[in-house]
Amino acid sequence: MTLQRAVWAGRIMRAFVVIALVADGTVQLFAPARIASMLQETGFAMELTRVVGPIILACAILYAIPATAVLGAILVTGFLGGAICAHVRIGELGSPPEVISLLLGAMTWGGLYLRDPR
Repeated sequence: MTLQRAVWAGRIMRAFVVIALVADGTVQLFAPARIASMLQETGFAMELTRVVGPIILACAILYAIPATAVLGAILVTGFLGGAICAHVRIGELGSPPEVISLLLGAMTWGGLYLRDPR
């Protein structure tokens, strides 16, 4: 893969991760009723959406800005790891949300790696 193609692939991966995180954070902030059943299944209180939503949005913003992308990737990894842990805790091993979290984590670091021209 040429350098230019790799950089563009990394940018596309970054965009996908940022869009997914912004969508999740926005739903948590502005439409928490839509995810109420999922929160109940995992044992989280509805009030946590007011805390988790801004955290997700902050992670997405930090990851989207090139100067803070590594910090953002670390925070995104922590958030997604917590999401995976929540699903493992309730016995949903290999569930779609867990797989999506795993793929987003891989895309987070893959996109960061591909965008680095070294």
